[in-house]
Amino acid sequence: MTQHAYIERFVNLLKPESNLIFNMSIDEAVARVGSGDPEQVREIQGQFALVHRNGTVIRLARSIGRPLRYFLAKQIDGPCLVVAERMDEIADWLKQEGLDDQFHPSYTRMVPAHYIQELALIGCPDPSPQNTRYFTPERNKLTTDPDEIGRHYISALRQAVDRWLDQISEDEPLGVMFSGGIDSGAVFLTVYRCLLDRGQAPSRLKAFSLTVDSAGNDADQAHRFLSDLDLSMFLEVIDVPAAAVDYREAIRVIEDYKPLDVQAAAMGLALCREIRSRYPDWRYLIDGDGGDENLKDYPIEDNPELTIRSVLNNPLLYHEGWGVEAVKHSLTYSGGQSRGHVRTWAPAATSGFLGFSPFAVPDVIEVSEGIPFIKMTDWSHERLYSMKGDIVRRGVEQVLGFAMPVYEKCRMQHGAAAKATFADLFPADERSYRRAFAEAFAQ
Repeated sequence: MTQHAYIERFVNLLKPESNLIFNMSIDEAVARVGSGDPEQVREIQGQFALVHRNGTVIRLARSIGRPLRYFLAKQIDGPCLVVAERMDEIADWLKQEGLDDQFHPSYTRMVPAHYIQELALIGCPDPSPQNTRYFTPERNKLTTDPDEIGRHYISALRQAVDRWLDQISEDEPLGVMFSGGIDSGAVFLTVYRCLLDRGQAPSRLKAFSLTVDSAGNDADQAHRFLSDLDLSMFLEVIDVPAAAVDYREAIRVIEDYKPLDVQAAAMGLALCREIRSRYPDWRYLIDGDGGDENLKDYPIEDNPELTIRSVLNNPLLYHEGWGVEAVKHSLTYSGGQSRGHVRTWAPAATSGFLGFSPFAVPDVIEVSEGIPFIKMTDWSHERLYSMKGDIVRRGVEQVLGFAMPVYEKCRMQHGAAAKATFADLFPADERSYRRAFAEAFAQ
């Protein structure tokens, strides 16, 4: 009788050049993931999505700033694991192999940020993946002094930006996704200060601010922010028609249906595509995504699932959701910003940019998790919401030497367009977004 040889197949569609690793080679970083040692993986600095194979054992790890998704296909000869950034990349590969009848987006899996996930390609039944946390920031280790907190926080931001600049040629232009808000403002001023201190020309820097039909508030806010610092020459307002903002297209690009993320992505996509149209060779963008998660600056009242106690008592809640062991954790998407960061990453990546979100790297998140939020707020919503502007303003002044303007919080999607335009562009109910997602993958 002829014996059938068992074969496991591994297909890696990740683009190594999309990683931003600051302190080692990609090969070394991959080897650290392969070790399975969380301490070794924690030492990888930057923004990354990495996979390592050792026989039938696959280990994967990512930071928030880059997605990492996989799909396990069944073949007669054995299992086939396909690893990629996007669902559509997996679907396209399966179609080429004649395996697309197995595909459904809900069957793909997202590696949760801040974990090493281990898979074993041993055939049916496939064991559940094992998750080992590599990032466990110490909570409440800072004092309640907002000057000290601000200094540590913006110093960590500056270090991340400096290391990012180390990777980029001095003749490459740099773009900041800029609204004049606290996070994009701090990022812009950090890049500007780093360029000055390096003796490099700040003229390579632009602050790109989106407005829809010339009616959004963000462009005016961005102008006020930079004018107050005598830096308005760096501002470039990107004015797009309402027709350029398409929530269905954003759903296709981010491969998700959460309304707030779709809305932010639709605006970001319009901005990125117009920048690409104006500057065909532009490559590098940097943004402030992650600042709200770090300093817990979301209106709790808008989410019936949250209370201030759940927000302040659960580590990394806004970054990771309820956790990989929770019933609410999505295997298809993960949770928190680990899921939602595609709102920023995907518009930039699909428009041909290499984006960087310095607030979302572990070294910066670690500082924010050390803030004693409960002591400083005494469970007060108002105190919590006022903390970010105060801490960042103090840190920017101490570390960067600028008196940074601070304005009232406004989400990007709301600041880029007039209220009536926004209402015309985006459905009010989540079911419309879910239907559009289903339609996008029914084709």
